[in-house]
Amino acid sequence: MSFGTAVRTCLRNYATFSGRASRPEYWWFALFVVLGSIALSLLDGALFGYEPVRVAPGVVEYQSPSVLSGVFSLAMILPILAAGWRRMHDSGRSGLHLIYPLIVMVGIGTFAAFAEGLDPLLTGGPGAIFDNAATLILGLASIVFFLSPLLVIWWLTRPSEPGPNRFGPNPLEQAQ
Repeated sequence: MSFGTAVRTCLRNYATFSGRASRPEYWWFALFVVLGSIALSLLDGALFGYEPVRVAPGVVEYQSPSVLSGVFSLAMILPILAAGWRRMHDSGRSGLHLIYPLIVMVGIGTFAAFAEGLDPLLTGGPGAIFDNAATLILGLASIVFFLSPLLVIWWLTRPSEPGPNRFGPNPLEQAQ
């Protein structure tokens, strides 16, 4: 699949979360989104100029309003999610695997809020034990959170399942 074909296919399937997407289809489209964001950021700077922003004493950054790149990124959220969802289907996984880091983040936040809410109730000996256990659990969960995007990228790079699977026919075999 060529770059142009992949972009057309993904934009045609803008919000289609069923079916399968081959590796070239997903990665060419991901490259299109990255290159489009960079190009539109440069165009934003050319059209709207750069303004100096003091970020620290003696440190100035030049920033441009990201109007065009922001609109492009917002418009591409749904198709890149749909393409990733279909890519997971192609490797035999549920599309929910794509949002695994988000699920981990929500779990960590929920546990942290729960642990913080119990803190006033547990004072003294049991509270110290609970605080240490909660810190250990949050530390381990943070490691899982930082590794989870790498796991998702690895899943996105896995080869297609040969032949049809529960999500549909193999898109590479179908094109031949």
